Amino acid sequence: MAVPTNRRAILFAIFIAFGGFLFGYDIGVISGCLIMPDFIRRFGEVGPDGVPFLSSSRQSIITSLLSAGTFVGALGQAFTSDRSGRKGSILIWSGIFTIGCAIQTGTTTSIVQLTIGRFIAGLGVGALSAIVPLYNGETSPKKLRGMLLVLYQLQIIIGIFLSYIIEIGTHHIPNSASWRIPVGLQMLWGLIILSGIFFLPESPRHLLGTGRIAEARAVIADLNGVPEDDPIVAESMEELEFGIRAENEGGKATWLECFSTRNMLWKRTLNGMMLQFIQQLNGQNFYYYYGDTFFKSAQTSLDPYSIQAILGGVSVVGTVPALYLIETWGRRKSLLTGSVLEAICSIVAGLVGHFTLAPDGTDPSLLTTQNRRGGDTLIAFAVLHVFSFSMFWGPAPWVYLGESFPLRVRPKAIALGSATNWFWNFLLSFFAPRIAGDIGPLILMIFFGMLVFGFAYVYVFIPETKGLSLEEVDEMYRARIKPWKSAGWRPSEKHIHGDEKKPSTPTSVEDLHATEKSGV
Repeated sequence: MAVPTNRRAILFAIFIAFGGFLFGYDIGVISGCLIMPDFIRRFGEVGPDGVPFLSSSRQSIITSLLSAGTFVGALGQAFTSDRSGRKGSILIWSGIFTIGCAIQTGTTTSIVQLTIGRFIAGLGVGALSAIVPLYNGETSPKKLRGMLLVLYQLQIIIGIFLSYIIEIGTHHIPNSASWRIPVGLQMLWGLIILSGIFFLPESPRHLLGTGRIAEARAVIADLNGVPEDDPIVAESMEELEFGIRAENEGGKATWLECFSTRNMLWKRTLNGMMLQFIQQLNGQNFYYYYGDTFFKSAQTSLDPYSIQAILGGVSVVGTVPALYLIETWGRRKSLLTGSVLEAICSIVAGLVGHFTLAPDGTDPSLLTTQNRRGGDTLIAFAVLHVFSFSMFWGPAPWVYLGESFPLRVRPKAIALGSATNWFWNFLLSFFAPRIAGDIGPLILMIFFGMLVFGFAYVYVFIPETKGLSLEEVDEMYRARIKPWKSAGWRPSEKHIHGDEKKPSTPTSVEDLHATEKSGV
């Protein structure tokens, strides 16, 4: 038996995670555009004093239309992933994203055209946000799956950071190039993923699910770096074929089946959706979307672009340890730790900002020492908040989403989780500037409350999936293991790629029924 290298699987996972870069770059780029003079002149309103400005309502529309598109795209990919395959689906939605970016870049003064372009680009971003965890979850070795799924979050953060750096260099340009350059670069990112997709293999689980056995065998051998006649390939094929037969015996899966009692699917789907919901109300996206305008109220000596660049750099640095922690600490411990650290940052920044910052519009010469220290404290804890999020709550929900569902309902269940993420992302981006305009830094107390809730939810409902194959995760849910006891659970069936020898897996659907009746 050859020693599997998994080198190609890792390379493919790194490339496909570039879909997260598209998502992150767009989040960061629109934040800087909202305070560029030329952008405000073209898409804002003219005040009584004749000075153009962007109202909070226009900021909400421009920012949130992408999130509305992502919600639709996340659900839509479930249909293309089944019909066109994971690879074909990535090709379709990357093309849609690129078209949306072209529409935005070509806009002159029409806010309607700009928002339509953002909606179309959002369709692609939302679809890719579901397909990337789906694809990487199905092609990654189980011991590396968590780390490779974290690459998606890392690419998101790198995209955000790069957009901040580019806008530092372009925002001084006195014409439309100040925003057209960073916005237009998204077309290049789309073309990169479009050209690279032709070198990616199709998911072996999808190939077997559609009867393309020879292709699946070749892909499994390629991903493991072994010949097609190697025992590793045979064992992988046997396990996947058995799982697919058992999953498909009930006919074509429906959306309602994601909430069925079969194999605790309702709980798994609900957990995936709840983690995405809690993640969006952690507070970090508020900083990403509106940090430039929010930090103006802190009256610090740093300009908003520099502060955003610092946040972006901290996010990148914070995500790197997650590549290691997600497989050593596991999913549960990462989420619980992140909830505590972020909650502390939220309550400190919210209360300090509320009680010490000067009113908006205060002349800098009138600021007191307390005002300046309050602003510095708010920014410091915002940086710590973003750092903690990047290490824990940023990657862990996507990892969990990519590894919690059987093949039969996986595209639809992941679509529901991703759509939940984008639904709350839309609500946050639409209402946050209005709420912050009314209550200022106290908006961070909303995020504090959600993080407290998130800690309780994870402890009671989220099991540990570290080190388990996708099939073993299915078995754990069937066994109804208590989440707080799940870290010590071990599968009773034989699943390939494991280090220990276990009893043989049933080789037919009838054997599976007999096993379940016996209480295994």
